[in-house]
Amino acid sequence: MKITTYNVNGVNGRLPVLLRWLESSQPDVACLQELKAPQEKFPEEAIRNAGYHAIWHGQKSWNGVAILSRHEPPQEVIRALPGDPEDEHSRYIEAIIDGITIGCLYLPNGNPAPGPKFDYKLKWFERLQVHAQSLLAQKKPVILTGDYNVMPTELDVYKPERWVEDALFRPETRAAFAKLAAQGWTDALRTLHPDETIYTFWDYFRDAFGRNAGLRIDHFLLSPEIAPRLKSAGVDKEVRGWEKTSDHAPVWIELKKK
Repeated sequence: MKITTYNVNGVNGRLPVLLRWLESSQPDVACLQELKAPQEKFPEEAIRNAGYHAIWHGQKSWNGVAILSRHEPPQEVIRALPGDPEDEHSRYIEAIIDGITIGCLYLPNGNPAPGPKFDYKLKWFERLQVHAQSLLAQKKPVILTGDYNVMPTELDVYKPERWVEDALFRPETRAAFAKLAAQGWTDALRTLHPDETIYTFWDYFRDAFGRNAGLRIDHFLLSPEIAPRLKSAGVDKEVRGWEKTSDHAPVWIELKKK
């Protein structure tokens, strides 16, 4: 079973790239972030014609998350992260597919930091920690994946000394991710590739992709009930080099059969 996460950076503007990647990669499940489209503008027909069922939570101009499934339709559980009923950002959606609970998330960027946006990021992280703990308590297979907007270690960022004041790399952000992982989650990519330089995002500016000046900010966290099934993991880096592509590359894991 192949599960992927991909910040598409605009699902309609980059629809040809998304469809090309779905055809070439053929993931069983694809979690998408940063749709940048209201609910009614999601390209459901094109996704369906590509062979995928979909659930999504859109938002005009910003945010937005979706879960695509190539086989059975996703059984939606929730479409908002619990803990703040006044939070209207479309940043979380959760479904069950083939007995696995999959949470697709787009964690706030948080810049400029310090400031209100950074405070919101840390509060969102706290809500995620609480929800993640409740998922672990169910003792079921769970995957939390998406754009976390955090580089957990210096190995996950090109020239870390340049990022010390950035919301994605500040000590508070890294500590929040470490606290989340310490609940019992397995960081899939880092577990299989403990010492490798792996990036999932390259800025559009200053030929960042050409120089491989990237960041690892898209992650898979696996619960203890599914971590033993982890077979392989990687990044479809070549997709970042396509024309009119996202500044993120798709990240994937493969699971052994039950």
